[in-house]
Amino acid sequence: MISSAPSSFPPAPDQALALLGGLTPQQFMRRHWHKKPLLVRQALPAFVPPLDRKALFDLAAREGVESRLIAHGGKGWQLKHGPFARRSLPPLEQARWTLLVQGVDLHSNAAHELMGRFRFVPDARLDDLMISWASPGGGVGPHFDSYDVFLLQATGQRRWRIGRQKDLSLQPDVPLKILQHFEPEEEWVLNPGDMLYLPPRWAHDGDAVGGDCMTCSIGFRSPQRGGLAGELALRLADEHEDTTLYRDPSQPATATPARVPEALQQFAADGLRRLLAEGDLLACTLGEVLTEPKPTVWFDEPAAAWSGGALQLDRRTRMMYDDKHVFINGESFRAGGADARLMRQLADEHRLDARALARASEGARALLAEWVDSGWLIEVAGDD
Repeated sequence: MISSAPSSFPPAPDQALALLGGLTPQQFMRRHWHKKPLLVRQALPAFVPPLDRKALFDLAAREGVESRLIAHGGKGWQLKHGPFARRSLPPLEQARWTLLVQGVDLHSNAAHELMGRFRFVPDARLDDLMISWASPGGGVGPHFDSYDVFLLQATGQRRWRIGRQKDLSLQPDVPLKILQHFEPEEEWVLNPGDMLYLPPRWAHDGDAVGGDCMTCSIGFRSPQRGGLAGELALRLADEHEDTTLYRDPSQPATATPARVPEALQQFAADGLRRLLAEGDLLACTLGEVLTEPKPTVWFDEPAAAWSGGALQLDRRTRMMYDDKHVFINGESFRAGGADARLMRQLADEHRLDARALARASEGARALLAEWVDSGWLIEVAGDD
């Protein structure tokens, strides 16, 4: 049996999904993830967008929401950054403009739930849900991304052209990263409920057919190795308690004072090796980095203290774990035994019912209560 609307998330790895064209998540990851595109007709039949056009435009007008306006006309490509008051947007009937709103999942429960359908990929890789609205002919030009993306058509139609681009040179003097010599190999028109998956570096160009075109883009994080290593090193250095000073009692007089002493090079290398040797600290730091909320994220204080009822993660909360730790919103906690299993259940399922909470120790309940007070967890009424 193919499931079109799983009742709980994450989806089972061996459950065939209409979302993936009848493939199981295991089959999709093995055959397509990072390898080749997949077009799925009616991945979500009778799909209802997380936001309608008015709600999306209202969101783009808010401070703290990342939004962009892209237009293509007689003056070439133009890019503006929000927020955008409704009156500052072009008329709906004006051709070839697009509004893009990033991180919609942080502001809409429906968008957050839509992202949950893609949790057959580790949360550490799942980034955000972007929604674009385009007038007739609107698009962002031929380009490629460095990450995986699912392009789900919400309203209207969009024509997609894709290709395995070898020439990655970009158009000069353009405010967008638009390919200079795009060579499409395949082309489709997507209707509401249709979805296209693209691996990294597959060139693509999508333009609205007929206007009132809304597309949901589910994007994934692809940390750059050097950038991630640099951030980890900075945080590890702050936590690492090593006050050893460089000493060189055997340093002879030198006729080449500008030369860096080899002993100092070895001293620096030894410091880095000692940082990396602290495996537990490295694991904690990585988990904290991966769950760190985005700079624009803030949490709401609860109207009342936790009464002991069922709990679920706030949509803005990022929670993960490894064999020894639990990570939530940039903080790490060492966990073991039954409490660790409970916290892992919360991270995987995003909720704990009253029966599960009854197994929590006094310490775990106190920690959960702190997270409720911080707005990281929400009490769910009537869920026993």
